Amino acid sequence: MALPTSYCSLVGCSLPLQQSPMGSVSSVDLAVAVADAGAVGTVTALGLSPASLARLLDDATARTTGVVAANFLTAAVDRAAVEVAAQRLRLVDFFWSDPDPVLVELVHGHGALVSWQVGSVEEARVAAGAGADVVVVQGDEAGGHVRGVGSLLPLLAGVLDVVQVPVLASGGIGHPRALAAVLAAGAAGARVGTAFIATTESGAHPAYKEAVVAARSGQSAVTGTFSVGCPLCATSARHRVLRSCIDAADAADDGVVGETTIGGRRVVVSKGSPLSPAASTTGNLGAMALYASDAAAAVDTVRPAGDVVRGLCDGAASLLAARTG
Repeated sequence: MALPTSYCSLVGCSLPLQQSPMGSVSSVDLAVAVADAGAVGTVTALGLSPASLARLLDDATARTTGVVAANFLTAAVDRAAVEVAAQRLRLVDFFWSDPDPVLVELVHGHGALVSWQVGSVEEARVAAGAGADVVVVQGDEAGGHVRGVGSLLPLLAGVLDVVQVPVLASGGIGHPRALAAVLAAGAAGARVGTAFIATTESGAHPAYKEAVVAARSGQSAVTGTFSVGCPLCATSARHRVLRSCIDAADAADDGVVGETTIGGRRVVVSKGSPLSPAASTTGNLGAMALYASDAAAAVDTVRPAGDVVRGLCDGAASLLAARTG
């Protein structure tokens, strides 16, 4: 079923859904699968040189006619990498830094659009004032690094009152009812992360995927446990993970819990590291950062990302049609 919104019209997708950037979880395969399904697939640019990012984005855009976005985290972004993304993509995404009109102008200069994820009404106002084409409002229900300072629906209402650009809702949206709720409240779409961890195309380790499948409501928590060497945690060490990994990390005696591959080389994963278990990770996986929200309760199996997109959007469309019918 169709769910046309102002966000869809603006960025060129057919479904009002953006897959969250989630580090190693957000593989090119995942972004392409989400884009092929009609939503917006997202890859992260964190830690990539302009040349490496160019290769990654050229690969992604060659494999889909759908919409792919690139996400930049923190204020310490490489402007050359931002230009690389803006030259290749329809949408460039920013998070975990104050809205910057200079970066917005840089992206606009190459003909691309800017989305900025925020955690407060005032930050949303500043993002729109800086020229952002889309504002993503994150509630504190969100998995991963949490900038939101309040519950999603009240925060969304406040943001919708002060900005005129399309607004996406983010935080704990993994069930069709949650998507229908934010659309009914006035959001132009949703940003979804946890529901895409347990997908066949995800870069998450199989054990991480199974942990999300097994999780139930109330089994995630905001913590500062996984802040060792974390560039985002320098300003705010708040991240939502599965409670099980907090307990496992607390119980781990060794200062090193495993190894993973980054940039083609093996590196150690220290206790309290922000790195989540990727497919190449070995060691005490349960003691690593298992980022997830309570939306995990709606995940009952590992399935293709396209099925997740269609299930969320078709379900939300049916619920909204029944409500107005």
